[in-house]
Amino acid sequence: MPQIEAGTGMADGARLKATLIGLSAVLMWATLGLFGAGSGQVPPLLLNALCFGISGSIALVWLMLSGKLRLLRQPFRVWAFGTVGLFGFHFFYFTAIRNAPPVEANLINYTWPLLIVVFSAFLPGEHLRIHHVIGTILGLAGAALLITGGEGIDFAGGSALGYGAAIASSLFWSSYSVLSRRLGAVPTEAVAGFCLMTALLSGVSHVLMEETVWPAGAMQWASVVALALFPIGLAFFTWDIGVKRGDIQVLGAAAYSAPLLSTLLLIAFGFGDLTISVGLACVAITLGAVIAARDMIFRKRAAA
Repeated sequence: MPQIEAGTGMADGARLKATLIGLSAVLMWATLGLFGAGSGQVPPLLLNALCFGISGSIALVWLMLSGKLRLLRQPFRVWAFGTVGLFGFHFFYFTAIRNAPPVEANLINYTWPLLIVVFSAFLPGEHLRIHHVIGTILGLAGAALLITGGEGIDFAGGSALGYGAAIASSLFWSSYSVLSRRLGAVPTEAVAGFCLMTALLSGVSHVLMEETVWPAGAMQWASVVALALFPIGLAFFTWDIGVKRGDIQVLGAAAYSAPLLSTLLLIAFGFGDLTISVGLACVAITLGAVIAARDMIFRKRAAA
C-alpha cells in the first residue's frame, strides 16, 4: 500500500487550517461597506484612528490578561514593517479616493490580490502555477465588472496624484501580505502594536488633513465599534495567520470575493440593487477562486 511520509498529513492539515483562518479575514472585510455606511459622515482618517484605536486597545488588554504582553517586544524593524504596512495602505487608499474618480481608484487599488499571487512566487517553498494566475485574473475581471457596473472607465487627466496613490496602496498591502511570510517567527499578537501605532498616525493625519465629524447617535457609534471589532480589527490578526502559514495564492485569489460579498450585503440591507453585472461578477469571482484553490479543494489524498 502507498506510504504517507511522516508529518506530511499534519503539515497539510495545519496549512489548510491557517488558510481557512485567513479566509475569515476576507469575510470580515466584506462587512466594510455595510458598517462603513452605518458610520455616517465620519472622515476616513478619523474613522481609521477610532477603529484601530479600539481594536488595538482591546487586543492590548487581552495580552495583559493572558500574560502575553511580552510578545510586543519586537525589533524596531518589525514595528516599522507592521506599522508602515497597515498605515501606509490606508493612508494611500484614502488619498486615492479623494484625488481620483472613486471607481477608477478602487479598481487600481484592487490589483493587490493579483500582486499577492505574483509576488508569492518569490517566496521560499512557493510555486506560482498557471491555475493560480488564471483564477486570479478571473477574480480581477469580476471585481472590475462589479466596481464599474459594466460601464466603461475613463482614466482622465488631472488625477495623477490619486492614481499614483491607488498604485501605492495596492503595492503597500500586497508587499505587506507577502513579506509577512518572511517574518513567520513574529507572533500574530504583535499585530496589536501595529494597530495602536496605526491609530496614532491616523489621528495625527486627521488633525492635519481633515475636519472633525464625530459619529452621531448610538447606531453610528455601534457601526464604528463593529468596524473595529471585525474588518478593522480581528481581520488583520486572522489575515496574519493566513499569509504566514496558509496557502497565500489561494488567499490572494479569494480576496476578490470581498467586494462581491460587500456588494451583496449592501443589496440585502437595501443600499443597492441586484443587477446583471453583479450576477456576472459573482460567477467570475467564484469560478476564479475555485480554479486558484484547485490544489486545496481537489487534492488527492494518499491512502494509508
